[in-house]
Amino acid sequence: MNIDINSKGFHSSGMTHFTPSETYDLCCMGALLVDVRENYINAYKMFQVENVIYCPFSTFQNSLQKFSPDQFLILADSAGLKSKEAVMFLKNHGFGNVYNMAGGMIEWERDGLPIHIDISERLTGSCMCQLKPRERKNKNKK
Repeated sequence: MNIDINSKGFHSSGMTHFTPSETYDLCCMGALLVDVRENYINAYKMFQVENVIYCPFSTFQNSLQKFSPDQFLILADSAGLKSKEAVMFLKNHGFGNVYNMAGGMIEWERDGLPIHIDISERLTGSCMCQLKPRERKNKNKK
């Protein structure tokens, strides 16, 4: 895949970061979006692009076989923090075309980019620090 990134992104902390809009455009051209959010988070709101895989950060280091060192990979999470760690991990293991999406799902959604929402996976809690999987109501309970 031949993607020209010279006019896209910004450089910081030893890597290139793309905005969500740039990421969306690059995914439309064939880049692979790697969502490193944990399953209990990514099941509710999912990036709606053709080329996306879900690889939770907690198992990421054991999942290198999912990727080819010559693939064009853009890593994303909720806010762009864990994805930066995953980018550095891949770079340290010989991957060259690895980039971070700045702002994560928070900025993706704010920018109005396509997402799929599964309301049955909505999280509960009064603040971000207390988010947990939704409590399912037992239909047989009286």
